[in-house]
Amino acid sequence: MNEKLNITQWAEEDRPREKMLLHGPAALSNAELLAILIGSGNTEETAVELMRKVLDDCHNRLSELGKYTVDDLCRYKGIGPAKAVSILAASELGKRRREEEPSERKKITSSQDVYAFFYPLMCDLPVEECWVMLLNQAAKVIDTVKISRGGLASTQVDVRCILREALLKRATSMILCHNHPSGNIRPSQDDDRLTHALLEAARTMNIRLLDHVVVSDGDYYSYGDEGRL
Repeated sequence: MNEKLNITQWAEEDRPREKMLLHGPAALSNAELLAILIGSGNTEETAVELMRKVLDDCHNRLSELGKYTVDDLCRYKGIGPAKAVSILAASELGKRRREEEPSERKKITSSQDVYAFFYPLMCDLPVEECWVMLLNQAAKVIDTVKISRGGLASTQVDVRCILREALLKRATSMILCHNHPSGNIRPSQDDDRLTHALLEAARTMNIRLLDHVVVSDGDYYSYGDEGRL
């Protein structure tokens, strides 16, 4: 008689959690994703095999699974109330996600857009902060990340940290922004060096540095507008 292999005995690339870490959630089947939720199967079936059986009874349709009750799921050996609730909670989250209105990402078309975005965050800061705005191919904002926070006159910025954030978010372009609490919008030599270093490093990663904007109370300086990029 063939013995059931536990998931921990599978090849690492075949285990649902490890497979997700290696290849992302899109690489997993519905049964594998559900197996992650329940964590374990029963004495005869792994979590994946158990969820394949459940899905087979649902004609492999998640919409049908969403109609199940806790009692329906608990009829399967290896699924108790806690596991059933996890499955139904995930199903409800999927339903609510479909019902949500897609959020419109802000498109950045000018340095004024950058200033309008960051000014509320920076106008009253007593020290310098440096942020990076990450954009997609359509120049829409993917995310904004605070890179560093420093003293009254400067902040230390690691170019590698900026590139790491851009790569993780799959940004195709980015904009750097920091504030000058003194109110003087003219960039310093350190600002110039940072801009040049980031520009060159980003090119090697095929990421465009569109601008570096220096914000103060009521005014700003744009490297892009000044033709310095």
